[in-house]
Amino acid sequence: MEKQKKWFLGTMFGCIACLGLIVLAMVVVDPYFHYHGKVPGISYRLYNERYINSGIADNFEYNAVITGSSMNQNFKTSTVDKMWRTKTVKMPFSGGGFEEIGQNLDRAFASGNEIKVVLWGLDYNGFYRDRKYRAYEDYPDYLYDENLLNDVNYVLNKELIFEGLATDLLMTVQGQDSTTFDEYASWDAGRGWDSISLLYTRSEEITPMGDGILSEKEEFLVRDNIGANIVELTQRYPDTQFVFFYAPYSAVYWESIYRDGTLLRQLECERIVTEMLLECENVTLFNFHNKTDVTGNLELYRDKEHYVFEVNDMILQWINQGEGLVTKENYMDIINWEKEYYMNYDYDSLYE
Repeated sequence: MEKQKKWFLGTMFGCIACLGLIVLAMVVVDPYFHYHGKVPGISYRLYNERYINSGIADNFEYNAVITGSSMNQNFKTSTVDKMWRTKTVKMPFSGGGFEEIGQNLDRAFASGNEIKVVLWGLDYNGFYRDRKYRAYEDYPDYLYDENLLNDVNYVLNKELIFEGLATDLLMTVQGQDSTTFDEYASWDAGRGWDSISLLYTRSEEITPMGDGILSEKEEFLVRDNIGANIVELTQRYPDTQFVFFYAPYSAVYWESIYRDGTLLRQLECERIVTEMLLECENVTLFNFHNKTDVTGNLELYRDKEHYVFEVNDMILQWINQGEGLVTKENYMDIINWEKEYYMNYDYDSLYE
């Protein structure tokens, strides 16, 4: 009986000691930067955006931010640093809604970093959404609050221990470098029509277009979404320059909204959003829908919206050169050009 008791106590204390070592390692290494930034001598893998972006916002030093949805994953912070002489971090959210992205920016501003510039590619298909839209409901809220008690979900999370802590330690032992922000969240997947067609099927019928005028309820939805999540955000931080752009979706995207009868409605949404943004003194807005050598080249797209990394490089060049700048004087000319061009586009030529 005494031996059994000793065995039980020994096993129990052994398990507690092992758990204690794991917790200590998770806190010291901190693979998702929940408590602190990088530890010198440790190699870190940056991945899993919704788990690591809060830590980047809280515990890194920077004065510029690249954010937005997956349309912004292939930007290189090194290029932005050279362009604006900044120290930039990248915090994209794949499929992210405007509220989610804005809340993480609030976190970045609360970190104490003096942020000079925010670069945010606005999802053109995200204007007409509920202000609280989220693509993902299963969220690691324990990484975004100040409650230490629920940190047990972090320090004793089997998935995070193996995918985070163990991976970082293995990279360190093997002498691998930490993931750079140029590499973080970036991808180079399939491209061209073979890739696009996996996620897009051309509808047989063309839905009547209508006049594109939004109902009062529809217009409220757009204004509420942009007002609460973007305009109010820029007003909270008047000393920061917000650089927004409408991402250059492919001609296949324009065909999809042409054939489902929503193209004119989308242009009306664009008009409303543009007018709201142009009233913000610390906002610069760019529009690249007229880059037809890009939008019509399907080899530059993974699907009807997502462009490959070469286009991200082009976007930074265009912004740096002032191309595509939207002003109060030219925004209606831009929208009218879009209407004329994409309403009369030879979409059949995409399939030849």
